[in-house]
Amino acid sequence: MFIDTHAHVNFNAFKDDADKVIRHALANDTWIILVGAEAKTSRRALEYANKYEKGVYATVGLHPVHTNTQKALGDGYDFNVQEECFSYDVYEKLAQFKKVVAVGEIGLDYYHVDATTIESLAQKQKQKEVFLKQLKLANNLKLPVIIHCRQAHDDMLEILKGFRKDHKESLPKDKAWGVIHCFSGDEELAWQYFNLGLNISFTGLITFSAEWDDLIRKVPIDKIMIETDCPYMAPEPFRGQRNEPLLVKYVAMRIAEIKNLSLEKVAEITTNNTKTLFNI
Repeated sequence: MFIDTHAHVNFNAFKDDADKVIRHALANDTWIILVGAEAKTSRRALEYANKYEKGVYATVGLHPVHTNTQKALGDGYDFNVQEECFSYDVYEKLAQFKKVVAVGEIGLDYYHVDATTIESLAQKQKQKEVFLKQLKLANNLKLPVIIHCRQAHDDMLEILKGFRKDHKESLPKDKAWGVIHCFSGDEELAWQYFNLGLNISFTGLITFSAEWDDLIRKVPIDKIMIETDCPYMAPEPFRGQRNEPLLVKYVAMRIAEIKNLSLEKVAEITTNNTKTLFNI
């Protein structure tokens, strides 16, 4: 069994066949965590999760790119983002539904901030403030967090260190309290997050780049999770196609190959890591 810990089947890329994609994954022993990026997609994630008795879960959160109106352009995506003002009450209500297992995806994303403009400092500050509010929301509701960080690790670590210091008594002591999704850093950065009580998660990126082979070989497998981040970053041999939860097994296959473990063992451990973090 596999669990795709970060899927966006609740995005428009799946508007015509979301339930078909979900059923296909479930039929092949793959569970799914549907991740919200703003109020609209958070609600949609919950609506899909509520359709299924088990195997489909939701998270709710405001992604950092949605804290400002901007154009988001990158590898495999190109869309205009409308600003959403974070409402604690809205997300608090959504997060209390039974199928919601985390607050996310939240965090910092400086990749889409134009550092040449005078507004860039204000945009970064707003991201930090919204991120901290959502960390507090998760802590108040005793939910883990799914964290997005792109070109912002220095600020991310500073915020997380301060938050952990201020809330040390209320954070879990015997397990992780969150995950850095789509991890693409080095071993030193990974251990900084491990020491803060966080796991890291890998996507199909590791199937078409050897950059993280040594990192994966060295880090403890009990701190690793797997994801697709679909519809983005389809693994080999499906690059260029729409990604979907069923393909998360290719991430597990690559980890098994690098760590010289059986696929069954990687599936078992990453599934247990996921169930423990999200209380599934």
